[in-house]
Amino acid sequence: ITHFQRDARRIAALAITDQPRSRAFTRAVDNVVLHPVAGWLILIALFFVMFQAVYSWSEAPIGWIEGTQEWLGAHAQENLPSGFFGDLIVQGIIAGVGSVVVFLPQILILFFFILLLEASGYMVRAAFLMDRLMSLVGLSGRAFIPLLSSFACAIPGIMAARSIDDPKERLTTILIAPLMTCSARLPVYMLIIGAFIPARDVGPGIGLQGLVLFGLYVFGIVGAILAAFVLRLTATRGKSGGFMMEMPRYQLPSLRDLLIGLWQRAYVFLRRAGTIIMGVTVALWLLASYPVAPEGVKQSEYSVAGRIASGLEVVLAPIGFNHEMSLAVIPAMAAREVAVSALQTVYAIDAPDEETGAAALGEKLAQGWPLPTALAFLAWFVFAPQCLSTIAVARRETNGWKWPIVMIVYLFAAAYVAAGLTYWG
Repeated sequence: ITHFQRDARRIAALAITDQPRSRAFTRAVDNVVLHPVAGWLILIALFFVMFQAVYSWSEAPIGWIEGTQEWLGAHAQENLPSGFFGDLIVQGIIAGVGSVVVFLPQILILFFFILLLEASGYMVRAAFLMDRLMSLVGLSGRAFIPLLSSFACAIPGIMAARSIDDPKERLTTILIAPLMTCSARLPVYMLIIGAFIPARDVGPGIGLQGLVLFGLYVFGIVGAILAAFVLRLTATRGKSGGFMMEMPRYQLPSLRDLLIGLWQRAYVFLRRAGTIIMGVTVALWLLASYPVAPEGVKQSEYSVAGRIASGLEVVLAPIGFNHEMSLAVIPAMAAREVAVSALQTVYAIDAPDEETGAAALGEKLAQGWPLPTALAFLAWFVFAPQCLSTIAVARRETNGWKWPIVMIVYLFAAAYVAAGLTYWG
């Protein structure tokens, strides 16, 4: 605590003769949650519980969505004529887009916790705790709010960086915002974790799958901190600004506001699934379906998409990527979730009579991919800037292509190295 803070507290103590009960309660709670040791333990525990709940609370609704998807696929296959149109509906739209929509419950559970913490007044305290850590890498707690927004999507996070006065600190925040694990990565994480990480407990109420998901989020945060440290020493060198903010009182969140917030997130996700994801999935299905492979040759390798993936596989094979993974990362440039629908579409084309759905896709991956390959795929998506919309917004906010290109190059380099180290290790 600086001498300015001590003087301010001394003057406040002399001036305040009485205070409402709610303020006394807020100060008592803050003495715990803002403690330099206990505060960090509480923050880590809250986020840990959040990721455990993402798995434990979502099993039933995911089962309902998967059942609906399987029913739609079977119904369409029985009633639609075989051929181009029927295959497009079953293999492209229902199998591809449905494999992404199935993760909606887990995304909503994650947002439920984030909205709850924001509405209660705790998130501001988290920013206060982060200020000291972020000052070590040349940023202030002011950058924490845009970075926190990036857990939903990097686009509003980058736009929220406008609130940072210092231009170099603002630029640094924009360049590291894509490293925050946005909701678009969640379907990819869920698919791979569900397929390769056993659903067992490693302690009382601690699931291994939730622990791995928590680790991926921490991995992204650590990567962002290291990237900020390097940037502030080189391209965006400068001193971090001061950080002053008002602490709101604690309050019970409004159920109506929580429901509206969840509905908005669900709407955005489903609209994205019905536009960008479906459009890219249909385009991929067309490229993966033609030209038709001769007997005995895999369609996913003979097609236009397959041949493009074969060229990319030469570059990605050293870090453990196979043909299906190389094919999936291409359309995922439009939106990260498309990687899941791309894998589902490819497997549906190669085996049109087999069952579709997230669970069936997970089983196919578990049977066909070695564990190091799957973990390298996860490491790639922690860093890779696979979102054209984010790159476009970064160009607009920095008034040119120089810094977006820097962002793309360093993130792809980090993704390649991280995936390689994971695979080789």
